[in-house]
Amino acid sequence: MRQERLIPGLYLHIPFCRSRCAYCDFFSVTDTGLIPRYLQALFKEIEAYRHEFTQFDTVYLGGGTPSLLSITQIEALLEKLRHTFTILPDAEITIEVNPADWQREDLLALRGLGINRISIGVQSLDADELILLSRRHNPQQAINTLKDARHAGLANISVDLIYGLPGQTLEKWLDTLERTLTFNPPHLSCYELELKEHTPLGKRYAKGEFSLQTQELQRDFFLRTSEFLEKAGYLHYEISNFAAGMENASRHNQKYWDHTPYLGLGPSAHSFNAGRRWWNHESLMEYCRDLEGGKLPVSNSEMLDNDQLRLEALFLGLRMKKGIDLDQYQRRYGCDLMKENGATLKEWADTGLVEITRSVIRPTRAGMAVADALALL
Repeated sequence: MRQERLIPGLYLHIPFCRSRCAYCDFFSVTDTGLIPRYLQALFKEIEAYRHEFTQFDTVYLGGGTPSLLSITQIEALLEKLRHTFTILPDAEITIEVNPADWQREDLLALRGLGINRISIGVQSLDADELILLSRRHNPQQAINTLKDARHAGLANISVDLIYGLPGQTLEKWLDTLERTLTFNPPHLSCYELELKEHTPLGKRYAKGEFSLQTQELQRDFFLRTSEFLEKAGYLHYEISNFAAGMENASRHNQKYWDHTPYLGLGPSAHSFNAGRRWWNHESLMEYCRDLEGGKLPVSNSEMLDNDQLRLEALFLGLRMKKGIDLDQYQRRYGCDLMKENGATLKEWADTGLVEITRSVIRPTRAGMAVADALALL
């Protein structure tokens, strides 16, 4: 297998929330008084990777709720990163923002720190849906944040939205999309609601308090979302992601989808380099104690062999509009997909699930709707 030289991405998990959203499965804690201790530990972890990773062209502050950090704390964090690593001049630097946290002056300050992309957790513009999801903001706060980001000169804006909520109709969902597009965001992430058993919403579902959308209606939500946004000029470049041109696609997230190395810092964060994947403790206390004791907070790791990498590349490639370059795939993983699976691929093409042109296989919109099944090739 030949591995191209790729510039890594850097992810920092900010694991603090004022309250837990009813659907959220990401690791977070609500004791914001621990932020100073966490930052001291994070700075030690940054230092520990000084020689393993030297440069990055994407930085992503996710969570949790990174917008719970003060502007001063974010400035100190970025200064530490720039002092320790080479952050390339054209790096994409993203921060996730909750609409309940910041005003226009804070967004202006972010721009001054070199942050050039924000991801706004809108989720819905319907008041009842936000209550169902236990979001801290209301529709007007979300609208104000979208306006303030524009006025602050932050042109690279991504909006997160969730569809397929209990009782939600296609009409209500399309209304949220239409209202969101009035702000011309260059990027949207539209996620289908996925319930985990241990989340508050998952527990309510288990008690029979509500029912979920049928599979047929879930498929309709997906297809109508894709049709609506593509008609509005957006490229459906990954199952849940839409961009007004590939120049507005998330450079950072694409690294996860094509086996580019990435370093994840903070509790529960995952990293990948040279076929090895490792992840930190899903515990703020264990994370801090390890770093305070002079050791890395790694919970576990695995070494992926070529077959595992090949199958991952197939699964991820069929979730993206650009699809799989068959020649590149063969060079990287030593597998000729057309030779080994040509009959199945032709059947998919005949039924409209994929398109095969020259040396590329791409999922159609209908194929993206069943991408997990396609990956069973």
